This record gives sequence, structure tokens and C-alpha cells, in this order.
Amino acid sequence: MEISPERRREIIAALRKGTVPQRGLDFLAVGLQRFENVISEELDDVAQGSAIFKAVRGEYGCGKTFFARWVQEYAKKKGFATAEVQISETETPLHRLETVYRRAMEQLSTPDCFLGAFRSVIDGWFYGLEEDVLAEGTVDPQDEKALANRADELLEQRLGEITRATPQFASALRAYRTSQRAGDHATAEGLAGWLAGQPHIAAAIKREAGIKGDVDHFAALSFLRGLLLILKDSGYSGLVLVLDEIETIQRVRSDVREKGLNALRQLIDDIDGGRFPGLYLAITGTPAFYDGPQGIQRLEPLAQRLHVDFQTDARFDNPRAVQLRLTTFDHDRLVEVGTKVRELFAADCKAPSRVRSLAGNDYIDSLARSLAGKLGGKVGIAPRLFLKKLVADVLDRIDQYDDFDPLQHYQLTVTSNEMTNVEREAQAQNVDDIELDV
Repeated sequence: MEISPERRREIIAALRKGTVPQRGLDFLAVGLQRFENVISEELDDVAQGSAIFKAVRGEYGCGKTFFARWVQEYAKKKGFATAEVQISETETPLHRLETVYRRAMEQLSTPDCFLGAFRSVIDGWFYGLEEDVLAEGTVDPQDEKALANRADELLEQRLGEITRATPQFASALRAYRTSQRAGDHATAEGLAGWLAGQPHIAAAIKREAGIKGDVDHFAALSFLRGLLLILKDSGYSGLVLVLDEIETIQRVRSDVREKGLNALRQLIDDIDGGRFPGLYLAITGTPAFYDGPQGIQRLEPLAQRLHVDFQTDARFDNPRAVQLRLTTFDHDRLVEVGTKVRELFAADCKAPSRVRSLAGNDYIDSLARSLAGKLGGKVGIAPRLFLKKLVADVLDRIDQYDDFDPLQHYQLTVTSNEMTNVEREAQAQNVDDIELDV
């Protein structure tokens, strides 16, 4: 697989920090090929006007965020816009769909615009109107007034469906175009922010469009539908929206948790009811969220909608089901991704031959075993720390220091302040790390 130097550096930089890269994930994908055909078929269905909901489950370390970003990257190759929202108890609670919508618009990404693509999508849609007018061949391209009038007529035709779905969204779009034409960039900027769900837009700006108030829970769903119509009209295949780490809902107060679960049920029902054509909505969560007493089991209608029998061997899981199960990393997969990262690193470093020699397959194998041992033998939760150690502690040093040999000069250490809670719990279960009071 061909990958650009810029993308290689992005991937290595993310792994060095212990985070999931935003792009270039096809190169690192290990064990995801079995999902590819079904994901491709489902995205094709969404591009034809259907809507799909997918729940991804997996223990910590099995790659839920990686999988979600891999799907997004795959979708972009099929012409989709994408957005990923991290659900959290304080900043982005699930029950506040207006906040979820705002975060999604902030993270909106297209094949041509990596982040913050909302304005470019809106501007591109208006630009497309004028292009369509010129393509009709009935208006002199030099006659600006006639061109604008015909574009306005076409705008109203296109806004018809959006107006039916969400009148305020359509009103703000009209006012945005008027402000842009008049050179009133402050008003245009404010209206674009309001369309994207931003709060605290000046009342004077909203009066220009005949709108009022901030985007609330119900308006957010209507605005999402309006965006889907614009994406479709602009030639995009649809929108892939990921709600990541949804299991955080288990940690909030019971009344807030009930609201969040109801919001999720509403989203699923609206998707099933055909309200969001062109939407592929995916959530990620731990098995405890799907099966435990503080997750979806608290809302019976939601539990019924998402139920999948996972009692059978994971080899025979049905990727077409509403839930996908990601299996944890084993040693072989850890070594495989480690060797891929080494080759990626070697492609751009100053001492590729030394990197490949001193961090050979045998060394990567032993490093993987050693780190898993530090985590109580739990290979499944090791990938993040393993790749961080491999890049930052081993490969970087080999590349920078001519006399560095990891077998002689590096001893793997894992400290609590560099670990997540799950990794710390696993380390504490390692009998070698338990301190006895004497």
C-alpha cells in the first residue's frame, strides 16, 4: 500500500504520543478485513438513500476508536463526509443532542477538507447553484444580475425540501447567502455559526434571518437532516457520524443516564423511520455498556433493538448484525502491527538499516511479550502502550544515536502516570508488582 511521507509522519507522531492516528489507518489495520465487505455494502446502501445504525462493542484495547476511524477513512474514499464525537459526562453528554450536533459540525471532515469542513460544504453548495445555472446555458455569464436572479430561483427550488424538513435552517441559509453577496462578512460568519449549532450568536444577526433562540435538542435533529440534504445535493454520498466512548453514560447520575439512553433510542427510531436518509451512525462502547445494569439494559426498548447473541464462537459473528464484536489483540496481531510500524518508521528515518537490524522481528516479539507481562499478561490491552514504547523509546533512539542498542541500553519500564485506569488495574493484578506490607 502506497502512503505519502506526510501521512507516515502523522501516523508515527500519533503513536509516539499514544493516540490513534486520524488518517492512514489502512496501513495499520490488522484483523479488520473480515468487516470490509459488509461495511462497503452498507455504505453503498446509504449512498442510495437509506440510513444505517451500527453498534461496535469491544473491551478496552481492542481498537474501537481505531475501527471507527478506519470506517471513516474508508467512507471518504466512497465520497462521504464524516464526523467523530467523543461522548463525555461533562463536555458532550449524550442527552444534549444540540451539543453532540455542534461537536459533529466542528469535526466535520470531507475528502477535500480534513477538519472544519462545515463552511466549505455550505459555500460549495451555493457555488454549485451558480455552476448549475451556467450549465443550463440560458443566462449570459456576463450578466451578473440575471445570473443572480436565476440562482435565487434555483435556490428556492433546492430549499423546498429543506424548508419542509427544517424551516429555520432554510431561513438562515437564505440570509447567509444574502450577507455573503452584500459583503457583510460578520453577519455571514454569525449565521454560519448558528447553522453549525454554535450558541451565543448575537440577536441582531439572528434578526437578519428572521430566526431566534439557540439550536435546541429538537432543532439539532432537524438541522442534521438539513445538512444531509445539502450533502446529497452537493454530490457527497452521505454522512458517517461516529459517537465514540458512549459507555461514559454509565458514570452519570441516573436521571441523566435515562435521558441519554432515550436520546439514543430516538436516534435509532428516527433512522429506522427514514428521517435521516444518507446517514451512517455508529456508536462504540464496552460490553458492560451493552450487557451491564447501568447501560442499555436499563431501557428495555433500546436493549431489544440492539440485542445480538454473542454466545457463539467469534469466528462466526455476523458483520451484518446491528452489533459488531471486536476481538482483543493477541500476541501475533501485536507483533504484526509492530513490524508494520517499524517499516513505516524506517521509510523516513535517517538510519533505516540500523532500525530494521536492531528492531528486528525477534526484538519486536520479545518487546510485545515483555509489555504484556507488565500488564498482567493481558495482551488485549497492550497495543497503545506497546506502540508508544516501540516508537518513542526504541525506534527514535536507534535512529538518533549511532551507539544505541535496545538489547543493551533499554529496559522496558511502565509507570502509573503514563497509563490509563484500565492499564493500571491490569498492572496491579501482576503479582510481581504487588507490594506487601512487612
